[in-house]
Amino acid sequence: MDRGRLQQAIGYRFAQPALLAQALTHRSHGTPHNERLEFLGDSILNCVVAAELCSRFGGASEGDLSRLRANLVRQETLHQIAQGLSLGECLRLGEGEQKSGGYTRPSILADALEALFGAVFLDGGFGAAQGTILRLYGNALSEVDPRATGKDPKTMLQEFLQGRHIALPKYVVVSTSGAKHSQQFEVECVIPELSVCTTGSGNSRRVAEQAAAQRAYEQLKK
Repeated sequence: MDRGRLQQAIGYRFAQPALLAQALTHRSHGTPHNERLEFLGDSILNCVVAAELCSRFGGASEGDLSRLRANLVRQETLHQIAQGLSLGECLRLGEGEQKSGGYTRPSILADALEALFGAVFLDGGFGAAQGTILRLYGNALSEVDPRATGKDPKTMLQEFLQGRHIALPKYVVVSTSGAKHSQQFEVECVIPELSVCTTGSGNSRRVAEQAAAQRAYEQLKK
């Protein structure tokens, strides 16, 4: 994907293309890279998501809002949004990261998306960043269930199935990739009785299982 298509996908066109280029540059490629933009974007994302949750759930407690926000800004959620944008196709990585599959690594994609938010803020101001975040988070925000606060995806899926007397899912590692210090796992969550099979990826088996469980839960709740 070229940068023009990426800008179309996020609904924002940069007046300063250099900021977009920096947001898409991993430190392994050289300088200027995206770490400072990531730091900025992380703060803006937290602010925008917190404000939106306060607006949507006026009766929720501070603790509930904090748990909801944490779920929305975690690496798994950012990774899923980045994948939907095909963000990995636009990244500039060093040779080592390219060879080890950095284009698909959840941590790199999540960091790049936060850097993108930071770049939009510097280019167009808070309103532009807020609009971009809310557009990209539209589906994730619409699926927020305040009654499920504090529960991880595997727990939510387990309780959903137990309430309907359905056997618990099986989690199967289907692939691993990368060096030992930066392995990536792909896991399937299988619920034969409901003909459900979803996949999730992450830098540990636990993270990958949670991602697969989240997708299964979302599929069953539709």
